[in-house]
Amino acid sequence: MNKRRAFIIGIKSTQLLKKEKNFLKKYKPWGVILFTRNIKNIEQTFKLTSSIRKIFNDKKYPILIDQEGGRVNRLKNIISFDNLTSEFFGKKYIKNIKEFKLYYKLFIDKTSFLLKSIGVNVNTSPVLDLRVKGSSNIIGNRSFSKNPKIVSKIGDFCIDYFHKNSIGTVMKHIPGHGLAKVDSHNFTPIIKKNLNYLKKNDFVPFRNKKIFFAMTAHIIFEKIDNENTVTHSKKLIKLIRNKIGFKNILISDDLSMKSLKYSLEKNTIKTFNAGCNIALHCNGNLKEMEIVGKNAPLLNKFILKKTSQFYKILS
Repeated sequence: MNKRRAFIIGIKSTQLLKKEKNFLKKYKPWGVILFTRNIKNIEQTFKLTSSIRKIFNDKKYPILIDQEGGRVNRLKNIISFDNLTSEFFGKKYIKNIKEFKLYYKLFIDKTSFLLKSIGVNVNTSPVLDLRVKGSSNIIGNRSFSKNPKIVSKIGDFCIDYFHKNSIGTVMKHIPGHGLAKVDSHNFTPIIKKNLNYLKKNDFVPFRNKKIFFAMTAHIIFEKIDNENTVTHSKKLIKLIRNKIGFKNILISDDLSMKSLKYSLEKNTIKTFNAGCNIALHCNGNLKEMEIVGKNAPLLNKFILKKTSQFYKILS
C-alpha cells in the first residue's frame, strides 16, 4: 500500500481499457469509484472489480459506489430502488421506529449483498444533510429529515448496518449541504447562516459518528470562510476536525464539479493544502485523471493507519 497515492478515480466503461490499466499501475490511486456507466450486470461488474484488484494484488482494495437508494441508484441496470429514498425511511422512522428498523435493516442487508456480489466494499452513504425548504433539490429526498437529531440517529443505523455487512461508509456532505440554494455540480453555493445556527442545526448530524470516511461539501460558508469552499478551506477543515470531531479519512467531493473555480491542477493542490486526505475525481477523463494523479501525494502514515483499520471490518 506504501506506493499508492491519495486519490480516487472513476473509469470510462464496463471493462478496463488498456490505458486505464497502465494508469492504475503508474499512479496507484487509493481507490476506484464506479458509476452506472460501469455496470451492466452482476457478472460483468464483478469481473471488472476483480481486474482492478488484480492490478494491486489486494483483495480488499477500496472500490466505491454511490448507492443511496431513490434517485441515486448506480445499480439501476440491475435493480430498482426508486421508492426507497432517504425521505421514505425518515418518515418511517417518525411513524413507527420498530417498523423502520425492520425495513431499513432489510434494505441495507440487500444493498450490501448486491455490493459484495459486484465487488464493491465502500458505499458513499449516508447523506447527513438536512432537508431545508426552499433549498436546491440536489439534496431533496436524499435527506432523511429536516430534524438534525433524526438525521443523526438514522445515520448511526446506516453506518452500523453497513459495517456489520463488511461494507465501509462515507458520510456526506460534511459539514452540511442542506442550506445550498444551488446545485454544486454547476454553481458555487454560498451559505449565509452564522456559526451559532450551523452548530445547532447543519453540523449536528455529523458529530460522533463511528465512521471511517467523510466527504466534503463544495460550498462556501460565508461567515466562516468567505473565499473558499469547504474542500479548499483550512478553517472549515479545522472546524470539521475540532468542533465536529471527525478524526478519520476526509475525502473531497468530485474535483470536476463546477463549484470549484480554478484549474483542475490548482483545485487538486488546494484540496490537499486545506487538509483533505484524499481527492476524488469521477468522470473517467484520462487527461484529467493524470493531472490529479501527478498532484496527489503518496499515502502518508495517517491514511495507511486508517485504511488498515477499515480493512479490518472487511470479511
